[in-house]
Amino acid sequence: MNKKQFSLLVAIVVTTAMVLTGCGPAATPTPVPPTATPVPPTATPVPPAATPTPTEPCLIIGALYGGPITDAGYNQAMHESVMAIKQNIACVQIIEAENVPDEAGAKTTMENMIAQGVRMIFATAFNHQNPAYELSQSHPDVIFEHAGGWMMGPNFANFFGEPPDAWYLMGVAAGKMTETNKMGFVAAFPLGWTLTFVNAFELGAQSVNPDVQTIVAFTFAWGDSAKEADATNSLINQGCDVITMHVDSPATVISAAESRGAYSIGFQSLAAQQFAPEYWISGTGYTLGGTLTWLASTVLDGTWEPIFLRCGMAEGCMVMAPFGPTVPQEVQDYVNQVKADLEADKITVFKGPIVDQDGNVQVAEGEVLTDDTMSAVDWFVEGVIGSPK
Repeated sequence: MNKKQFSLLVAIVVTTAMVLTGCGPAATPTPVPPTATPVPPTATPVPPAATPTPTEPCLIIGALYGGPITDAGYNQAMHESVMAIKQNIACVQIIEAENVPDEAGAKTTMENMIAQGVRMIFATAFNHQNPAYELSQSHPDVIFEHAGGWMMGPNFANFFGEPPDAWYLMGVAAGKMTETNKMGFVAAFPLGWTLTFVNAFELGAQSVNPDVQTIVAFTFAWGDSAKEADATNSLINQGCDVITMHVDSPATVISAAESRGAYSIGFQSLAAQQFAPEYWISGTGYTLGGTLTWLASTVLDGTWEPIFLRCGMAEGCMVMAPFGPTVPQEVQDYVNQVKADLEADKITVFKGPIVDQDGNVQVAEGEVLTDDTMSAVDWFVEGVIGSPK
């Protein structure tokens, strides 16, 4: 299934679900003939009509998040995507749990959800994957979908956006806007996908500015605002005038950059823009509501099957945020053209030759980095400053 077919399928499923849940036939009232003889009042009170039994949900879905769903970042984006299922399929019931960062808590939370009748679970944090996979083996009647993982099973699959293209696009914007040719990247952990995001960002910047560098600072935590603020200030002190991040909530990094007069680029949720009224460039966020609605609909109609699902901007699974007030029109036009080229598959981000920091060829000429290889990347491209370990 190609990108255009996938986008069309999701659109059809969402539209059909909304029509079916909102356009049922109206009941025709039965006329009551007039009574010829008046009925005298009775001394015995008439009992009230029985309270109608609420309609049973067609599917109970559980969703758990590693942090707060109002973080203007990853957890908020996942929450909004899950809640879109309810907006599109009204008969669905959703049970949520936020601030569940660890494996033990995730397992207990999912067990409690299953006890409440949940038959589909969206586990959205990195640490949710192992306990979700374990539970999938002991609960074969429950469908598990993990965000961004790699494990697969008969009733276990994973979904995610396709961030490398989005990061390349944001690198183009940053490369156009930097004046110092130094950009800062605050990241949680040196995971394969995180290193891939950094590399895509630097390659995008190099495509318009060959002298640009990206300096990376790891916090070794998904949500530690003190460390994020320290890392941001350290990068600015090293001369970085554009800051971006891969942590759960971008709020602290963007706020710190804004207070120092440094440009920022957001990630995870479009809500991040509120923290940079002046120095915002742009950003990208997850908008997976249509995709999750489609997955839920396949559970309802019995056609669900485990697939490794990745979708990007072209499919509506990720979107680019509006530009900030200081971004020149010519930069906006250029970035928008690159976006169109990415969506039309005219640009392949990780097409060789690509050389790492040490001058080693990591992607040979004519070769392309595949998704499974991106998840295991342990190197930075030439131009990135920092250790990938």
